[in-house]
Amino acid sequence: MEALEVLKQFWGYDSFRRGQQEIISSALEGRDTLAILPTGGGKSVCFQVPALMREGICIVVTPLIALMKDQVRNLESRGIKALCIHAGMNRREVDTALNNAAYGDFKFLYVSPERLSTTLFRSYMEVMKVSYIVVDEAHCISQWGYDFRPDYLQIASLRDLCPAPVIALTATATPSVAQDIVRLLVKRGTEAQMKRDREAFRVIKSSFERKNLCYTVHKCSDKLGALLNLLSRTEGSTIVYMRSRAKCEQISSFLTSQGHSASFYHAGLSPAQRSQRQQEWMSGNIRTMVCTNAFGMGIDKSDVRLVVHLSLPDSIESYFQEAGRAGRDLKDSKAVLLWNGNDVRSLKDLLALSFPEREFIEDIYQKLHIFNSIPYEQGQGFSIKFSLEDFCAHFSLQKAKVFYALKYLQMTSHLSYCEDVDIPLRIKILADRNLLYGMQFESPVQELILETLMRGYPGIFSTLQSVDEPGLAGKCSLSVPELRMELYRLSLEHIIKYVPLSRDDVLTFHHNRLMPGNLDLDKQKYEMLKSNACSRAEAIIDYASQTSQCRSRYLLAYFGQQDSCNCGKCDVCLRRE
Repeated sequence: MEALEVLKQFWGYDSFRRGQQEIISSALEGRDTLAILPTGGGKSVCFQVPALMREGICIVVTPLIALMKDQVRNLESRGIKALCIHAGMNRREVDTALNNAAYGDFKFLYVSPERLSTTLFRSYMEVMKVSYIVVDEAHCISQWGYDFRPDYLQIASLRDLCPAPVIALTATATPSVAQDIVRLLVKRGTEAQMKRDREAFRVIKSSFERKNLCYTVHKCSDKLGALLNLLSRTEGSTIVYMRSRAKCEQISSFLTSQGHSASFYHAGLSPAQRSQRQQEWMSGNIRTMVCTNAFGMGIDKSDVRLVVHLSLPDSIESYFQEAGRAGRDLKDSKAVLLWNGNDVRSLKDLLALSFPEREFIEDIYQKLHIFNSIPYEQGQGFSIKFSLEDFCAHFSLQKAKVFYALKYLQMTSHLSYCEDVDIPLRIKILADRNLLYGMQFESPVQELILETLMRGYPGIFSTLQSVDEPGLAGKCSLSVPELRMELYRLSLEHIIKYVPLSRDDVLTFHHNRLMPGNLDLDKQKYEMLKSNACSRAEAIIDYASQTSQCRSRYLLAYFGQQDSCNCGKCDVCLRRE
Protein backbone atom coordinates (compact mmCIF):
# COMPACT_ATOMS: atom_id res chain seq x y z
CA MET A 1 0.00 0.00 0.00
CA GLU A 2 1.31 3.44 -0.90
CA ALA A 3 1.62 6.26 1.62
CA LEU A 4 -1.20 8.23 0.01
CA GLU A 5 -3.49 5.20 0.23
CA VAL A 6 -2.75 4.87 3.96
CA LEU A 7 -3.49 8.57 4.43
CA LYS A 8 -6.80 8.20 2.59
CA GLN A 9 -7.80 5.00 4.41
CA PHE A 10 -7.18 6.19 7.97
CA TRP A 11 -7.40 9.98 7.77
CA GLY A 12 -9.63 10.52 4.76
CA TYR A 13 -7.31 13.06 3.10
CA ASP A 14 -6.54 13.01 -0.62
CA SER A 15 -3.15 14.75 -0.38
CA PHE A 16 -0.35 15.53 2.05
CA ARG A 17 0.40 18.95 3.47
CA ARG A 18 3.55 20.78 2.47
CA GLY A 19 6.65 18.88 3.65
CA GLN A 20 4.86 15.74 4.85
CA GLN A 21 5.51 13.62 1.75
CA GLU A 22 9.26 14.34 1.81
CA ILE A 23 9.52 13.41 5.51
CA ILE A 24 7.52 10.19 5.02
CA SER A 25 9.62 9.19 2.00
CA SER A 26 12.83 9.73 3.96
CA ALA A 27 11.51 7.59 6.84
CA LEU A 28 10.41 4.80 4.48
CA GLU A 29 13.94 4.76 3.03
CA GLY A 30 15.14 3.93 6.55
CA ARG A 31 17.01 7.20 7.02
CA ASP A 32 17.29 8.97 10.34
CA THR A 33 15.19 12.10 9.84
CA LEU A 34 14.73 15.37 11.67
CA ALA A 35 11.53 17.16 10.62
CA ILE A 36 11.14 20.83 11.52
CA LEU A 37 7.58 21.88 10.81
CA PRO A 38 5.66 24.92 12.06
CA THR A 39 2.85 24.50 14.58
CA GLY A 40 -0.17 23.10 12.75
CA GLY A 41 2.00 21.49 10.07
CA GLY A 42 0.71 17.97 10.77
CA LYS A 43 3.75 16.40 12.45
CA SER A 44 1.92 13.29 13.73
CA VAL A 45 1.02 12.07 10.24
CA CYS A 46 4.73 12.22 9.32
CA PHE A 47 5.51 9.24 11.57
CA GLN A 48 2.11 7.56 11.82
CA VAL A 49 1.83 6.87 8.09
CA PRO A 50 5.27 5.20 7.66
CA ALA A 51 4.77 3.24 10.91
CA LEU A 52 1.54 1.77 9.53
CA MET A 53 3.43 0.72 6.40
CA ARG A 54 6.19 -1.11 8.27
CA GLU A 55 6.06 -4.30 10.31
CA GLY A 56 6.47 -3.88 14.06
CA ILE A 57 5.64 -1.29 16.69
CA CYS A 58 6.56 2.39 16.64
CA ILE A 59 7.89 3.81 19.92
CA VAL A 60 6.95 7.48 20.39
CA VAL A 61 8.76 9.44 23.10
CA THR A 62 6.80 12.50 24.23
CA PRO A 63 6.90 14.52 27.47
CA LEU A 64 3.22 15.47 27.54
CA ILE A 65 0.92 12.96 29.25
CA ALA A 66 -2.29 14.68 28.13
CA LEU A 67 -1.08 14.78 24.53
CA MET A 68 -0.02 11.14 24.61
CA LYS A 69 -3.46 10.08 25.85
CA ASP A 70 -5.17 12.21 23.18
CA GLN A 71 -2.99 10.65 20.47
CA VAL A 72 -3.81 7.12 21.64
CA ARG A 73 -7.55 7.90 21.70
CA ASN A 74 -7.31 9.47 18.25
CA LEU A 75 -5.53 6.43 16.79
CA GLU A 76 -7.98 4.01 18.41
CA SER A 77 -10.90 5.98 16.93
CA ARG A 78 -9.38 5.24 13.51
CA GLY A 79 -9.12 1.52 14.24
CA ILE A 80 -5.37 1.64 14.98
CA LYS A 81 -4.13 -0.18 18.11
CA ALA A 82 -2.01 2.00 20.39
CA LEU A 83 -0.73 2.02 23.98
CA CYS A 84 0.83 4.53 26.33
CA ILE A 85 3.06 4.35 29.43
CA HIS A 86 3.38 7.36 31.70
CA ALA A 87 3.87 8.52 35.29
CA GLY A 88 0.97 7.45 37.49
CA MET A 89 0.97 3.83 36.28
CA ASN A 90 2.18 1.16 38.69
CA ARG A 91 4.65 -1.59 37.81
CA ARG A 92 1.91 -4.14 37.07
CA GLU A 93 0.20 -1.78 34.61
CA VAL A 94 3.50 -0.91 32.95
CA ASP A 95 4.47 -4.59 32.72
CA THR A 96 1.11 -5.45 31.12
CA ALA A 97 1.40 -2.60 28.60
CA LEU A 98 4.96 -3.58 27.66
CA ASN A 99 3.96 -7.22 27.30
CA ASN A 100 1.17 -6.18 24.92
CA ALA A 101 3.61 -4.00 23.01
CA ALA A 102 6.11 -6.83 22.65
CA TYR A 103 3.76 -9.72 21.91
CA GLY A 104 0.48 -8.14 20.76
CA ASP A 105 -0.47 -6.58 17.44
CA PHE A 106 -0.17 -2.95 18.55
CA LYS A 107 1.32 -0.41 16.14
CA PHE A 108 2.22 2.46 18.51
CA LEU A 109 3.64 2.69 22.01
CA TYR A 110 3.73 6.19 23.48
CA VAL A 111 6.14 6.53 26.38
CA SER A 112 7.26 9.39 28.62
CA PRO A 113 11.04 10.00 28.62
CA GLU A 114 11.61 9.10 32.29
CA ARG A 115 10.62 5.48 31.50
CA LEU A 116 13.43 5.00 28.98
CA SER A 117 16.19 4.22 31.46
CA THR A 118 14.24 1.71 33.56
CA THR A 119 15.38 -1.91 33.58
CA LEU A 120 11.83 -3.12 32.89
CA PHE A 121 11.44 -0.99 29.77
CA ARG A 122 14.84 -1.95 28.40
CA SER A 123 14.26 -5.65 29.00
CA TYR A 124 11.17 -5.50 26.77
CA MET A 125 12.95 -3.37 24.18
CA GLU A 126 15.26 -6.31 23.52
CA VAL A 127 12.33 -8.48 22.35
CA MET A 128 10.21 -5.86 20.59
CA LYS A 129 10.22 -5.58 16.83
CA VAL A 130 10.50 -1.79 16.58
CA SER A 131 9.67 -0.09 13.30
CA TYR A 132 10.70 3.45 14.30
CA ILE A 133 11.86 5.41 17.32
CA VAL A 134 9.98 8.72 17.20
CA VAL A 135 11.17 11.72 19.21
CA ASP A 136 8.34 14.21 19.58
CA GLU A 137 9.18 17.72 20.82
CA ALA A 138 12.76 16.89 19.82
CA HIS A 139 14.11 20.28 20.96
CA CYS A 140 13.81 18.88 24.52
CA ILE A 141 16.98 16.83 23.94
CA SER A 142 19.14 19.90 23.37
CA GLN A 143 20.59 21.86 26.27
CA TRP A 144 20.52 24.84 23.92
CA GLY A 145 16.75 24.42 23.50
CA TYR A 146 14.16 26.35 25.46
CA ASP A 147 12.63 23.26 27.13
CA PHE A 148 15.57 20.93 27.85
CA ARG A 149 14.59 17.57 29.45
CA PRO A 150 17.56 15.44 30.62
CA ASP A 151 15.55 12.21 30.34
CA TYR A 152 15.59 12.74 26.56
CA LEU A 153 19.33 12.05 26.61
CA GLN A 154 18.45 8.37 27.21
CA ILE A 155 17.08 8.06 23.67
CA ALA A 156 20.45 7.66 21.99
CA SER A 157 21.28 4.64 24.16
CA LEU A 158 18.01 2.97 23.08
CA ARG A 159 19.54 2.69 19.64
CA ASP A 160 22.05 0.22 21.07
CA LEU A 161 19.08 -2.09 21.78
CA CYS A 162 17.37 -1.92 18.39
CA PRO A 163 18.36 -0.91 14.85
CA ALA A 164 15.21 1.10 14.07
CA PRO A 165 15.59 4.47 12.35
CA VAL A 166 14.76 7.68 14.21
CA ILE A 167 12.12 10.23 13.25
CA ALA A 168 12.58 13.41 15.30
CA LEU A 169 10.01 16.21 15.11
CA THR A 170 9.85 19.76 16.42
CA ALA A 171 8.20 23.07 15.62
CA THR A 172 10.72 25.31 17.35
CA ALA A 173 14.33 24.51 16.49
CA THR A 174 16.83 27.24 15.70
CA PRO A 175 19.78 26.16 13.47
CA SER A 176 22.04 25.56 16.51
CA VAL A 177 19.35 23.47 18.26
CA ALA A 178 18.74 21.42 15.09
CA GLN A 179 22.44 20.65 14.86
CA ASP A 180 22.50 19.62 18.52
CA ILE A 181 19.47 17.31 18.08
CA VAL A 182 21.24 15.43 15.30
CA ARG A 183 24.46 15.16 17.32
CA LEU A 184 22.62 13.67 20.30
CA LEU A 185 20.50 11.18 18.33
CA VAL A 186 23.06 9.43 16.14
CA LYS A 187 23.98 5.85 16.99
CA ARG A 188 26.96 5.37 19.24
CA GLY A 189 30.14 4.16 17.60
CA THR A 190 33.59 5.28 16.58
CA GLU A 191 34.06 9.00 16.02
CA ALA A 192 34.39 8.40 12.27
CA GLN A 193 31.17 6.35 12.15
CA MET A 194 29.26 8.92 14.20
CA LYS A 195 30.51 11.68 11.91
CA ARG A 196 29.21 9.75 8.86
CA ASP A 197 25.88 9.16 10.63
CA ARG A 198 25.53 12.87 11.44
CA GLU A 199 26.14 13.73 7.81
CA ALA A 200 23.60 11.10 6.67
CA PHE A 201 20.96 12.29 9.16
CA ARG A 202 18.42 14.02 6.95
CA VAL A 203 17.12 17.40 8.16
CA ILE A 204 13.91 18.48 6.43
CA LYS A 205 12.82 21.99 7.29
CA SER A 206 9.56 23.39 6.02
CA SER A 207 9.20 27.14 5.66
CA PHE A 208 7.93 28.72 8.86
CA GLU A 209 6.25 31.50 6.94
CA ARG A 210 2.52 31.82 7.59
CA LYS A 211 1.25 34.24 4.96
CA ASN A 212 -2.30 34.13 6.31
CA LEU A 213 -1.16 35.08 9.82
CA CYS A 214 -0.74 38.74 10.79
CA TYR A 215 1.64 39.29 13.72
CA THR A 216 0.95 42.51 15.62
CA VAL A 217 2.49 44.04 18.74
CA HIS A 218 0.94 46.85 20.79
CA LYS A 219 2.55 48.57 23.75
CA CYS A 220 -0.36 49.66 25.91
CA SER A 221 -1.32 50.38 29.51
CA ASP A 222 -4.99 49.38 29.15
CA LYS A 223 -4.68 45.76 28.07
CA LEU A 224 -8.25 44.82 28.98
CA GLY A 225 -9.64 47.63 26.86
CA ALA A 226 -7.41 46.57 23.98
CA LEU A 227 -8.55 42.95 24.38
CA LEU A 228 -12.22 43.93 24.30
CA ASN A 229 -11.55 45.97 21.16
CA LEU A 230 -9.83 43.02 19.47
CA LEU A 231 -12.67 40.64 20.33
CA SER A 232 -15.29 43.06 19.01
CA ARG A 233 -13.42 43.43 15.70
CA THR A 234 -12.59 39.75 15.14
CA GLU A 235 -14.97 36.89 14.49
CA GLY A 236 -14.32 33.24 15.23
CA SER A 237 -12.61 31.34 18.04
CA THR A 238 -9.98 33.03 20.22
CA ILE A 239 -7.19 31.95 22.57
CA VAL A 240 -5.89 34.38 25.20
CA TYR A 241 -2.60 33.31 26.83
CA MET A 242 -1.68 34.29 30.38
CA ARG A 243 1.21 33.37 32.66
CA SER A 244 -0.66 32.56 35.87
CA ARG A 245 -3.63 30.36 36.68
CA ALA A 246 -5.20 33.08 38.83
CA LYS A 247 -4.98 35.62 36.00
CA CYS A 248 -6.70 33.15 33.63
CA GLU A 249 -9.67 32.96 35.98
CA GLN A 250 -9.76 36.74 36.50
CA ILE A 251 -9.65 37.59 32.79
CA SER A 252 -12.23 34.93 31.95
CA SER A 253 -14.57 36.35 34.61
CA PHE A 254 -14.02 39.88 33.29
CA LEU A 255 -14.85 38.86 29.70
CA THR A 256 -17.98 37.05 30.84
CA SER A 257 -19.09 40.14 32.77
CA GLN A 258 -18.71 42.12 29.54
CA GLY A 259 -21.03 39.78 27.68
CA HIS A 260 -18.40 37.64 25.95
CA SER A 261 -18.51 33.83 25.74
CA ALA A 262 -15.37 32.85 27.66
CA SER A 263 -13.91 30.24 29.98
CA PHE A 264 -10.49 29.42 31.44
CA TYR A 265 -8.12 26.44 31.26
CA HIS A 266 -5.01 25.55 33.24
CA ALA A 267 -3.30 22.52 34.72
CA GLY A 268 -5.03 23.02 38.08
CA LEU A 269 -8.37 21.83 36.71
CA SER A 270 -9.46 18.23 37.08
CA PRO A 271 -9.20 15.95 34.01
CA ALA A 272 -12.99 16.03 33.65
CA GLN A 273 -13.06 19.84 33.77
CA ARG A 274 -10.25 20.16 31.26
CA SER A 275 -11.89 17.69 28.89
CA GLN A 276 -15.27 19.40 29.16
CA ARG A 277 -13.89 22.90 28.56
CA GLN A 278 -11.72 21.76 25.70
CA GLN A 279 -14.74 20.08 24.07
CA GLU A 280 -16.95 23.16 24.58
CA TRP A 281 -14.32 25.35 22.94
CA MET A 282 -13.69 22.88 20.12
CA SER A 283 -17.44 22.72 19.37
CA GLY A 284 -17.80 26.51 19.40
CA ASN A 285 -20.00 26.69 22.52
CA ILE A 286 -17.23 28.75 24.12
CA ARG A 287 -15.70 31.37 21.88
CA THR A 288 -12.72 32.55 23.95
CA MET A 289 -10.43 30.33 26.03
CA VAL A 290 -8.22 32.19 28.54
CA CYS A 291 -5.39 29.82 29.41
CA THR A 292 -1.84 29.08 30.38
CA ASN A 293 0.45 27.24 27.99
CA ALA A 294 -1.10 24.00 29.31
CA PHE A 295 -3.77 24.55 26.66
CA GLY A 296 -3.19 23.97 22.97
CA MET A 297 -0.76 21.04 22.70
CA GLY A 298 -2.18 18.62 20.16
CA ILE A 299 -5.42 20.58 19.74
CA ASP A 300 -6.19 20.79 16.04
CA LYS A 301 -8.88 23.47 15.76
CA SER A 302 -8.59 24.98 12.34
CA ASP A 303 -10.77 28.10 12.68
CA VAL A 304 -8.93 30.02 15.43
CA ARG A 305 -8.99 33.59 14.17
CA LEU A 306 -7.22 35.32 17.03
CA VAL A 307 -4.46 34.46 19.50
CA VAL A 308 -3.70 37.14 22.07
CA HIS A 309 -0.80 37.20 24.53
CA LEU A 310 -1.61 39.52 27.45
CA SER A 311 1.92 39.21 28.84
CA LEU A 312 5.37 38.60 27.41
CA PRO A 313 6.17 34.89 26.89
CA ASP A 314 9.58 33.74 28.14
CA SER A 315 10.95 33.06 24.65
CA ILE A 316 10.33 33.54 20.96
CA GLU A 317 10.10 29.75 20.63
CA SER A 318 7.10 29.49 22.95
CA TYR A 319 5.50 32.62 21.47
CA PHE A 320 5.84 31.34 17.91
CA GLN A 321 4.38 27.96 18.80
CA GLU A 322 1.41 29.45 20.66
CA ALA A 323 0.72 32.17 18.10
CA GLY A 324 0.85 29.51 15.38
CA ARG A 325 -2.38 27.98 16.66
CA ALA A 326 -4.25 30.68 14.77
CA GLY A 327 -5.35 30.19 11.17
CA ARG A 328 -4.56 26.54 10.59
CA ASP A 329 -7.25 26.50 7.88
CA LEU A 330 -5.07 29.00 5.95
CA LYS A 331 -7.64 31.80 6.29
CA ASP A 332 -6.59 35.27 7.47
CA SER A 333 -6.00 35.32 11.24
CA LYS A 334 -4.23 37.45 13.85
CA ALA A 335 -1.57 36.90 16.51
CA VAL A 336 -1.43 39.91 18.84
CA LEU A 337 1.03 40.62 21.65
CA LEU A 338 -0.02 43.26 24.20
CA TRP A 339 2.78 44.41 26.48
CA ASN A 340 4.19 47.24 28.59
CA GLY A 341 7.13 47.99 30.87
CA ASN A 342 5.64 45.97 33.73
CA ASP A 343 5.87 42.83 31.57
CA VAL A 344 9.58 43.38 31.02
CA ARG A 345 10.17 43.77 34.75
CA SER A 346 8.06 40.67 35.49
CA LEU A 347 9.97 38.61 32.93
CA LYS A 348 13.32 39.67 34.37
CA ASP A 349 12.09 38.93 37.91
CA LEU A 350 10.97 35.49 36.75
CA LEU A 351 14.36 34.92 35.15
CA ALA A 352 16.09 35.72 38.45
CA LEU A 353 13.80 33.29 40.28
CA SER A 354 14.39 30.61 37.65
CA PHE A 355 18.03 30.20 38.64
CA PRO A 356 18.29 30.19 42.44
CA GLU A 357 21.75 29.98 44.00
CA ARG A 358 23.33 26.53 43.80
CA GLU A 359 23.66 26.49 47.61
CA PHE A 360 19.87 26.91 47.83
CA ILE A 361 19.33 24.07 45.33
CA GLU A 362 21.53 21.72 47.37
CA ASP A 363 19.65 22.69 50.54
CA ILE A 364 16.34 21.86 48.82
CA TYR A 365 17.76 18.48 47.77
CA GLN A 366 18.50 17.62 51.42
CA LYS A 367 15.16 18.99 52.66
CA LEU A 368 13.26 16.83 50.14
CA HIS A 369 14.78 13.72 51.72
CA ILE A 370 14.17 14.99 55.25
CA PHE A 371 10.54 15.81 54.40
CA ASN A 372 10.03 12.27 53.08
CA SER A 373 12.03 10.58 55.91
CA ILE A 374 14.66 9.16 53.52
CA PRO A 375 18.01 8.47 55.25
CA TYR A 376 21.44 8.75 53.65
CA GLU A 377 22.39 6.00 51.17
CA GLN A 378 18.72 5.20 50.49
CA GLY A 379 16.03 6.51 48.15
CA GLN A 380 17.07 5.41 44.66
CA GLY A 381 13.97 4.76 42.57
CA PHE A 382 11.54 6.00 45.22
CA SER A 383 8.42 7.62 43.68
CA ILE A 384 6.51 9.76 46.15
CA LYS A 385 3.40 11.93 46.03
CA PHE A 386 4.58 15.47 46.58
CA SER A 387 2.80 18.67 47.59
CA LEU A 388 4.87 21.74 46.81
CA GLU A 389 2.55 23.85 48.99
CA ASP A 390 2.97 21.56 52.03
CA PHE A 391 6.73 21.34 51.53
CA CYS A 392 7.15 25.11 51.33
CA ALA A 393 4.85 25.68 54.32
CA HIS A 394 6.77 23.13 56.40
CA PHE A 395 10.14 24.83 55.78
CA SER A 396 8.82 28.43 55.34
CA LEU A 397 10.13 28.64 51.77
CA GLN A 398 9.13 30.71 48.73
CA LYS A 399 7.11 28.49 46.37
CA ALA A 400 8.42 29.85 43.04
CA LYS A 401 12.06 29.60 44.11
CA VAL A 402 11.61 26.00 45.29
CA PHE A 403 9.81 25.11 42.04
CA TYR A 404 12.80 26.21 39.96
CA ALA A 405 15.21 24.44 42.31
CA LEU A 406 13.27 21.24 41.60
CA LYS A 407 13.46 21.94 37.87
CA TYR A 408 17.23 22.33 38.05
CA LEU A 409 17.59 19.13 40.10
CA GLN A 410 15.63 17.47 37.29
CA MET A 411 17.83 19.02 34.61
CA THR A 412 20.91 17.61 36.34
CA SER A 413 19.30 14.13 36.54
CA HIS A 414 19.02 13.92 40.33
CA LEU A 415 15.25 13.46 40.28
CA SER A 416 12.14 13.65 38.13
CA TYR A 417 9.35 16.05 39.04
CA CYS A 418 6.06 15.33 37.28
CA GLU A 419 3.17 17.71 37.89
CA ASP A 420 -0.53 16.85 37.93
CA VAL A 421 -0.12 13.10 37.46
CA ASP A 422 -3.33 11.06 37.43
CA ILE A 423 -2.98 8.51 40.25
CA PRO A 424 -5.50 5.68 39.62
CA LEU A 425 -7.93 4.22 42.13
CA ARG A 426 -6.17 1.55 44.23
CA ILE A 427 -7.77 -1.17 46.35
CA LYS A 428 -6.56 -3.99 48.60
CA ILE A 429 -9.01 -6.50 50.15
CA LEU A 430 -8.20 -6.74 53.86
CA ALA A 431 -10.75 -9.39 54.85
CA ASP A 432 -9.86 -13.07 54.70
CA ARG A 433 -10.97 -14.62 51.39
CA ASN A 434 -12.81 -17.52 53.08
CA LEU A 435 -14.62 -15.25 55.54
CA LEU A 436 -15.98 -13.07 52.75
CA TYR A 437 -18.35 -15.77 51.53
CA GLY A 438 -20.24 -15.93 54.83
CA MET A 439 -20.20 -12.21 55.49
CA GLN A 440 -23.36 -10.08 55.68
CA PHE A 441 -23.13 -6.89 53.60
CA GLU A 442 -25.11 -3.65 53.81
CA SER A 443 -26.29 -4.16 50.23
CA PRO A 444 -26.07 -6.88 47.53
CA VAL A 445 -24.05 -4.54 45.32
CA GLN A 446 -21.16 -4.60 47.79
CA GLU A 447 -20.89 -8.36 47.37
CA LEU A 448 -20.94 -7.91 43.59
CA ILE A 449 -18.16 -5.30 43.80
CA LEU A 450 -15.96 -7.66 45.81
CA GLU A 451 -16.62 -10.61 43.49
CA THR A 452 -15.74 -8.44 40.47
CA LEU A 453 -12.53 -7.27 42.12
CA MET A 454 -11.49 -10.83 43.05
CA ARG A 455 -12.06 -12.08 39.48
CA GLY A 456 -10.31 -9.14 37.81
CA TYR A 457 -7.37 -8.58 40.17
CA PRO A 458 -5.86 -11.86 41.48
CA GLY A 459 -3.25 -10.09 43.64
CA ILE A 460 -5.75 -7.84 45.40
CA PHE A 461 -5.48 -9.74 48.72
CA SER A 462 -1.73 -9.16 49.02
CA THR A 463 -1.05 -5.69 47.55
CA LEU A 464 -2.82 -2.51 46.54
CA GLN A 465 -4.05 -2.92 42.96
CA SER A 466 -4.72 -0.11 40.48
CA VAL A 467 -8.35 -0.48 39.48
CA ASP A 468 -10.14 0.76 36.36
CA GLU A 469 -12.81 2.84 38.08
CA PRO A 470 -15.21 3.37 35.14
CA GLY A 471 -14.81 -0.30 34.14
CA LEU A 472 -15.62 -1.55 37.66
CA ALA A 473 -18.63 0.78 37.89
CA GLY A 474 -19.94 -0.48 34.55
CA LYS A 475 -19.61 -4.16 35.50
CA CYS A 476 -21.54 -3.48 38.69
CA SER A 477 -24.22 -1.36 36.94
CA LEU A 478 -23.31 1.67 39.06
CA SER A 479 -22.43 5.25 38.29
CA VAL A 480 -18.90 6.27 39.31
CA PRO A 481 -20.19 8.39 42.26
CA GLU A 482 -22.33 5.44 43.46
CA LEU A 483 -19.30 3.10 43.22
CA ARG A 484 -17.16 5.52 45.23
CA MET A 485 -19.78 5.65 47.99
CA GLU A 486 -19.94 1.85 48.24
CA LEU A 487 -16.13 1.57 48.29
CA TYR A 488 -15.98 4.18 51.03
CA ARG A 489 -18.52 2.20 53.09
CA LEU A 490 -16.51 -1.00 52.61
CA SER A 491 -13.37 0.81 53.77
CA LEU A 492 -15.14 2.03 56.94
CA GLU A 493 -15.88 -1.62 57.75
CA HIS A 494 -12.17 -2.45 57.21
CA ILE A 495 -13.11 -4.90 54.47
CA ILE A 496 -10.93 -3.07 51.93
CA LYS A 497 -8.18 -0.51 51.90
CA TYR A 498 -9.39 2.20 49.52
CA VAL A 499 -7.11 4.84 47.98
CA PRO A 500 -9.31 7.08 45.78
CA LEU A 501 -8.30 8.29 42.35
CA SER A 502 -6.35 11.53 42.66
CA ARG A 503 -4.17 13.97 40.81
CA ASP A 504 -0.85 14.72 42.46
CA ASP A 505 2.65 15.86 41.75
CA VAL A 506 5.13 12.97 41.86
CA LEU A 507 8.82 13.03 42.78
CA THR A 508 11.11 10.18 41.71
CA PHE A 509 14.62 10.07 43.14
CA HIS A 510 17.26 8.85 40.69
CA HIS A 511 19.93 7.85 43.23
CA ASN A 512 20.45 7.30 46.93
CA ARG A 513 20.58 10.35 49.16
CA LEU A 514 24.02 11.93 49.14
CA MET A 515 25.86 13.54 52.02
CA PRO A 516 25.99 17.39 52.08
CA GLY A 517 28.67 18.69 49.75
CA ASN A 518 28.60 15.60 47.49
CA LEU A 519 25.80 16.74 45.17
CA ASP A 520 27.05 17.49 41.65
CA LEU A 521 25.11 20.51 40.36
CA ASP A 522 27.39 21.03 37.34
CA LYS A 523 28.43 24.68 37.59
CA GLN A 524 29.23 24.84 33.86
CA LYS A 525 25.77 23.58 32.90
CA TYR A 526 24.14 25.98 35.37
CA GLU A 527 25.90 28.98 33.85
CA MET A 528 25.15 27.80 30.30
CA LEU A 529 21.45 27.28 30.95
CA LYS A 530 21.20 30.65 32.70
CA SER A 531 22.95 32.37 29.82
CA ASN A 532 20.65 30.68 27.28
CA ALA A 533 17.55 31.70 29.24
CA CYS A 534 18.78 35.32 29.45
CA SER A 535 19.41 35.35 25.69
CA ARG A 536 15.90 34.03 24.96
CA ALA A 537 14.34 36.60 27.28
CA GLU A 538 16.28 39.42 25.62
CA ALA A 539 15.16 38.17 22.19
CA ILE A 540 11.44 38.29 23.05
CA ILE A 541 11.86 41.73 24.66
CA ASP A 542 13.64 42.93 21.53
CA TYR A 543 10.90 41.47 19.32
CA ALA A 544 8.23 43.33 21.28
CA SER A 545 10.04 46.66 21.53
CA GLN A 546 11.63 46.94 18.07
CA THR A 547 9.72 48.91 15.42
CA SER A 548 12.07 48.72 12.44
CA GLN A 549 11.71 45.16 11.06
CA CYS A 550 8.62 43.37 9.79
CA ARG A 551 7.32 41.10 12.56
CA SER A 552 7.14 38.03 10.33
CA ARG A 553 10.66 38.57 8.95
CA TYR A 554 12.01 39.00 12.48
CA LEU A 555 10.52 35.70 13.65
CA LEU A 556 11.61 33.81 10.54
CA ALA A 557 15.17 35.15 10.83
CA TYR A 558 15.31 33.97 14.44
CA PHE A 559 14.68 30.42 13.21
CA GLY A 560 17.30 30.75 10.48
CA GLN A 561 15.07 31.64 7.51
CA GLN A 562 16.70 34.69 5.94
CA ASP A 563 15.08 34.75 2.48
CA SER A 564 11.68 36.18 3.46
CA CYS A 565 9.83 39.33 2.43
CA ASN A 566 7.94 41.95 4.40
CA CYS A 567 4.43 40.74 5.20
CA GLY A 568 2.86 44.11 4.44
CA LYS A 569 0.23 43.83 7.20
CA CYS A 570 1.93 43.80 10.63
CA ASP A 571 2.08 46.94 12.76
CA VAL A 572 5.63 47.71 11.57
CA CYS A 573 4.80 47.31 7.88
CA LEU A 574 1.60 49.38 8.18
CA ARG A 575 3.49 52.14 9.99
CA ARG A 576 5.78 52.49 6.97
CA GLU A 577 2.92 53.03 4.53
